Amino acid sequence: MPELPEVEIVRRGLIQLVKGKTIQEVQIIYDRIIAFPLPSSFSKKLQDERIDDVRRRGKFLIFKLRHYDLISHLRMEGKYVFSNQKNSSTEKHTHVIFIFTDGSKLSYKDARKFGRMVLVEKDQALSYRSLQKLGPEPVESEFLFSQFWEQLARSKKSIKTLLLEQKIVVGLGNIYVDECLWQAKIHPEQKANTLLSKEATLLREVIIETLSRAIKLGGTTIRSYKNALGKSGHFQSELKVYGRKDKSCFRCGDLIQKISISGRGTHFCPTCQKLHAREGRVEK
Repeated sequence: MPELPEVEIVRRGLIQLVKGKTIQEVQIIYDRIIAFPLPSSFSKKLQDERIDDVRRRGKFLIFKLRHYDLISHLRMEGKYVFSNQKNSSTEKHTHVIFIFTDGSKLSYKDARKFGRMVLVEKDQALSYRSLQKLGPEPVESEFLFSQFWEQLARSKKSIKTLLLEQKIVVGLGNIYVDECLWQAKIHPEQKANTLLSKEATLLREVIIETLSRAIKLGGTTIRSYKNALGKSGHFQSELKVYGRKDKSCFRCGDLIQKISISGRGTHFCPTCQKLHAREGRVEK
């Protein structure tokens, strides 16, 4: 958390709140949030920079400035809070504050301090090493089945582990991987290279549809997520498997189980999502 739908909703909120504003000052309270350059240089370079746009790549936000691209990764619990009050107090867990020339401010809060910001030259965000490794966006025009099918064939990792890596398709975190695999009736421990063509076809369709619907519903609020406008998401009411350990499966009635895969709590239905003993790809 937050995953692609939540980051996209944050992006849309930031467009409403800060697009067109000029940065007067940047206050850095916790230096480690700034991955590059040095915090002092980061603050100096951002003085008098105007925010022309806010974009997204995978789970990364990209603030398009006049002379730079500011890359922001929220990680587990990062969030942006906007205020029009010139003398408002600094809230707990606030680590970076962008003060604008009109007196408003945008604060970056992060209880776990895992989020990071990077400042690169203008239009160079997509060349930054972390973004270069990303797979396609989960939309019809970019997430092509032929490429997905080929990448599955090359991996012996569990399908859940592979989807979490962001290299085969971006945006899926723990919640949405569990949901998509339940929808596609695929066991999370099934090796990627053993999926049938019909399973991979359905999984791709489910990924695109699930993330699109989650965006429409404002994302998923499990613990602390709120968008840039301070509102919670509503997709949590749509969850079919995540967080439902020992509750009845909506499809078959069996009890949802929870196991650990690659250190991540994983929810699945043992009846609907059977683990098949296959050796390599089976063309059926």
